Parts: sequence; C-alpha cells; structure tokens
Amino acid sequence: MGCFPCFGSSENRRDKKVDVEGGKEGFRKEAASALSTSQVMRVNSDKSKSRNGSESKKETLVPKEGNTAHIAAQTFSFRELAAATKHFRPECLLGEGGFGRVYKGRLENGQIVAVKQLDRNGLQGNREFLVEVLMLSLLHHQNLVNLIGYCADGDQRLLVYEYMPLGSLEDHLHDLPPNKVPLDWNARMKIAAGAAKGLEYLHDKASPPVIYRDFKSSNILLGEGYHPKLSDFGLAKLGPVGDKTHVSTRVMGTYGYCAPEYAMTGQLTLKSDVYSFGVVFLELITGRKAIDNTRAAGEQNLVAWARPLFKDRRKFPKMADPSLQGHYPMRGLYQALAVAAMCLQEQAATRPLIGDVVTALSYLASQTYDPNAPLPHTSRIGPSTPRLREDGKNLLIGLESKHSTDSPKLRHRDSVKVEADGGSGRKWGLEELESRQDSPSYSPVLLGKPRDCPRSLDSDPDRERAIAEAKVWGENWRERKKGNAGNFDSTYEEEDY
Repeated sequence: MGCFPCFGSSENRRDKKVDVEGGKEGFRKEAASALSTSQVMRVNSDKSKSRNGSESKKETLVPKEGNTAHIAAQTFSFRELAAATKHFRPECLLGEGGFGRVYKGRLENGQIVAVKQLDRNGLQGNREFLVEVLMLSLLHHQNLVNLIGYCADGDQRLLVYEYMPLGSLEDHLHDLPPNKVPLDWNARMKIAAGAAKGLEYLHDKASPPVIYRDFKSSNILLGEGYHPKLSDFGLAKLGPVGDKTHVSTRVMGTYGYCAPEYAMTGQLTLKSDVYSFGVVFLELITGRKAIDNTRAAGEQNLVAWARPLFKDRRKFPKMADPSLQGHYPMRGLYQALAVAAMCLQEQAATRPLIGDVVTALSYLASQTYDPNAPLPHTSRIGPSTPRLREDGKNLLIGLESKHSTDSPKLRHRDSVKVEADGGSGRKWGLEELESRQDSPSYSPVLLGKPRDCPRSLDSDPDRERAIAEAKVWGENWRERKKGNAGNFDSTYEEEDY
C-alpha cells in the first residue's frame, strides 16, 4: 500500500522544483526549509536520562539557520547509480509502490545498496524527498535504516540506503509462497521490540521529537537475524514542543494504520504513532493485513475485527496467526494482545507512551519460546500467570515512564484533550490484568479497579518472578492529563502538506 491521504483526495500534488542549480548548499537549505516551513527550530542539546540511568545527549534535529554542516549524506550522480543498478534492469528490482521503485545495486567500492528511484509523477514529491534526506542524515539508531546518500540531478530523485537482505516485514507476514517458512513467535516479538525501539528513539531522543506518521509493516525492513529497521521518512513531521499538545497538518499516511483522531481532525501527536504501532503489532500476532478486501464483510479492517475479540479471552487463541500452528506461549499471547489493545485505544490520551511499550515488549522478547515444545493436550486455554501478591510490602511496582517525572511540559505534550473535561490516562496493573483472565468476559481494554490480594510468596523464585512481571505490567500508564490545562486551542500550526 502506498502513502496517501487517509481520508480525502488521493490526487497527486505537484511541488515546486528543488533548487539544485545552487549545488549542495542550495539543496541543504531547501531541505531544512521543507522540514519546518513556519520557523527554524532552535538547536536543543539538552541531556536526557537513558533507560539505564546514564546521561545521553538528545539528537539535534533541525540545524540553525544558515548551518548546513549537519547534512552528511553522500551525493551521487545519476550516472553512478545507473551503473550501480545495471541501468535499472528488471532483475535488480526489489519492489515498487506509489513512490517509485527500489533496486538492488553495487557501488564502485563494492558496497551492496538499495536504490529508491522516485517516480516523478508518484506520491512522494520533492518535499518528502528533502525531508527524508534531512531526517536520515541527522538521526542514527540501530533500528533506523542508514541513508548512504542521494541523487538530485535535474529532475531525477534517488535515495541510496543500506541493503536489508530479508526485505520488509510485510513480505514475511502476508501472501507467503508455499516454500517460505512463516515467522515463529520469537522472531515476531523480536521484530516488534526492535521496531518499537526505533520509534522510541524518534519520540524521546530526537529534539524536537519526530512523529513518523507512516508506521506500517512495509516500512519495517529486516536485516540478518530479523533485525528490524524503520525506513521511508518522507512523511515524518516535527512533533509539538513546549506547552503545545499537537501539530496540525494535512492528513497523510496509509489507510488502516491512521489513528482515528488524526484521520478526523488532522491533529497529530506522538500517540498517533503509538496507534499505528498497535496495528502493526496486531498484524504480527494475527498474520492478518491491516486492510484486506478479500475477507468477508466485518473482517476486512483488522482493528474493527479485533475489537470485539479483545473482550473475551476465550477467543484469544482464535486471534493467533494460524501459520504458527499453535506454537506460541499462551501467557505471551495474552500479554501481547493486551499491549496491542492498549496501543489501539480510541482516545489518544489513554494509549501508552512508546517507552512503556518498549519495556513490555523487551520483556516479551526475552521470554524465549521453544517452537519444538509439544503442544498441550488439554482443553485448558493456557496456564494463568501467577497473580500479584504481597509479602509485607506491596510488590505492585509501577514502571514509571521516564516522561512522567522529567517535565510537566512533556506530560502535557503527549496527551490529547478529547472531551470537554479532558481525557485522562489509565493505570494498568499486573494483578488487574492477570486476575481478570479467569473471567470469560476478561478484556485488556476494559480493566476495572485493581483488587487487593495479600498473600505470601511461596519461594524466592516466585517472588522474583512476581517482581519481574510487576515491573513490566505494573502501573505503566498513569494519569497524564491531571493538572494540565491544555486543549486543542494550544497548537503548533505548520503549513499543511
């Protein structure tokens, strides 16, 4: 699926031509302008705390006016890239979409690369091309694809990336040929955790934060060992800063992945990306496409199909990808579906921060499942997770988001006021999540007030296990709107595109 307005005309836009006559300097200035047209954001090198408590500097995203030294991507001539791809022969074609085509190539130094040749009449215009060059030149992370260089010869627009040998996540989930082995549970959790880390980097480490805006399975590329990297940053936007709650922009993205509040209002927040992540995570769990018009009515939209199933835990096994053939941990399935359901909350303020999602998925990815283990020969759906207990001290250890204590402005930025009295975040506890699984009406999206269950742990391993799980499934998503007076009138307006 290509990129297009989620709701509205898909008519192609024609952007003004890039000023390449001025050489590289002209291109850099145009790129900086494309990223933030309303103003040039100041450089912010504030230190932030990493997950292990050490200090790290945030990545400066937008250069100061006149400072173009930040763009370090290599420039290529069209002739060089034509030679690298054997003049764009069909046997070198890796894939194509609304933006153009991607070819496998070999540079003069022998490096294998992926060359994206943009269709001059396609969906990715000059503006998106410039944004992607600037974004990937400034942002570097193990879960973001590396941009090697670009070509802006005349009206030719090409991007040169590192080559990802395993293709996209979409290639491993949907329409598999008979001889292709589907992803096992461990690989799926590893991919989800890695992709979430890439998104976390954009939200938490970039300054200003970056809203990816087009998170989908076809934009997650896989390297050796199924190492995931996010690609295609043409639709990325700078997030809100200061006391702003969102940015307002033309609705763009891919149908089936857009957050509902963004699709309806054009008001974009970091939580819009979290919703899109939830859709992809649900794809990983179920093996279904976000939108599949070949299915029966009522099952074509993945999220709409999943919502009623979230309300009944007895139906959870029916949500697992049939290609897994039952080889997955039942508790892991419950927890994974709970994370997906939280990300897919209709109200943006009740979704978790991506940092909390990373913590939960890192835990799930660490729980290696033996795919060769014998399947259970019982009608019991699966072992229940030990409920949280107390042994003198309350073990319900809340996993405090790093945002929750950093700054009131950050807490304000990540929330959206969706009701007259403001939406509020939720507190999610392991005891609440797990104890409700004993009820046929259990739903991870309809959790009630946690119950007290004071009991003693039988052994040290039980205690350690309960503590570990509490850290992950504790009160991750606390109330973030409390005390905030912001509303939709507080906005950072930008030129629509």
